[in-house]
Amino acid sequence: MTDPDCLFCRIVAGAVPATIVYSDADVVAFRDINPHAPVHVLVVPRLHYADAAALAAADPALVGAMVSGARSVAAGEGVEKSGYRLIFNTGPDAGQTVFHAHLHLLGGGPLRLTMA
Repeated sequence: MTDPDCLFCRIVAGAVPATIVYSDADVVAFRDINPHAPVHVLVVPRLHYADAAALAAADPALVGAMVSGARSVAAGEGVEKSGYRLIFNTGPDAGQTVFHAHLHLLGGGPLRLTMA
């Protein structure tokens, strides 16, 4: 299931360019175009779900595949040992701006905890 109007679905399909850093049967990971850390990668499922809650309700195993993909990204980006943060934003009040479930991987230096 994909949404032809969804930016991330179009990235997954190769119709919109992105810097892909990881890909497997379940997920695609690419660099965020507005990074908030030296390493900022988005891990998205190939299938379209509006947010993390919808994804977890429909396919909990795919959430695990996203986290596993993020671990592979962290290793490839050299932040697996120093540490990284994984974030799901669900809904506009949480800062979600693209309504395709995605996991932010942040790392590459000390990260501050900020709350809006």
